Amino acid sequence: MGYYLTIDQGNSSAKVVVWHNDEPIGEHYFESLSVAHIESLINIHGIDAAIYCSVAAVGTDIMNSLSQKCHLAIELTHLTPMPITIGYATPHTLGRDRIATAVGAQCRFPDTTVLVVDMGTAVTYDVVDSNACFIGGNIAPGVNMRLEAMHHFTARLPIVDPNGDLPTWGYDTTTAMRAGAINGVVAEIEHYYRQLPAGSKVIITGGWAQAISPLLSIDHEIDPLLVNRGLNCILRYNETK
Repeated sequence: MGYYLTIDQGNSSAKVVVWHNDEPIGEHYFESLSVAHIESLINIHGIDAAIYCSVAAVGTDIMNSLSQKCHLAIELTHLTPMPITIGYATPHTLGRDRIATAVGAQCRFPDTTVLVVDMGTAVTYDVVDSNACFIGGNIAPGVNMRLEAMHHFTARLPIVDPNGDLPTWGYDTTTAMRAGAINGVVAEIEHYYRQLPAGSKVIITGGWAQAISPLLSIDHEIDPLLVNRGLNCILRYNETK
């Protein structure tokens, strides 16, 4: 085998990546993913194996199509064989995208403790240790959620655009709220990093990764394809089973 399809279905859109072994050769984004989209990619690239990860409802039609068209088709769950173990008390409640990012981090940095930060609507902070065990993580509001919550739950704080001047200390209400939300995420990342063993790695991904990266004082990697990279690692791991 050599051509793989990874599908990361979020709440509002899907990111689909075509891989040749470990190299991404095509990235596709769909607001509404359909069987026609999937079958077109399978036919164009001669896909051998595919994996589907959804944080929403399972796409039964898509899984049926993958099963018919591909030699190997997997729907990711916490029970899927994978190259990490999950040390989470309730693995069935663990977001499938969090599982995928953890695997992606382990594949990039084997035998190393990694902090994985996924910055979207919420920010997740997950740790994979040097023994390839997902030991747990935390969930916090994302930047936009913090700003919206401050407006919603107070009488006078305004709606604030997250883009704009970002001082260390706000000089008016707008900059105070923006700096509090964005610098709060930066501080959280650096705090969690300090809890890890020396030599640990940090990978950030998600929609806010590019904006947060220049603000960090710690070494880190940006990987916008981390969920799909982890899915590809899981898919290739299952090829050998």
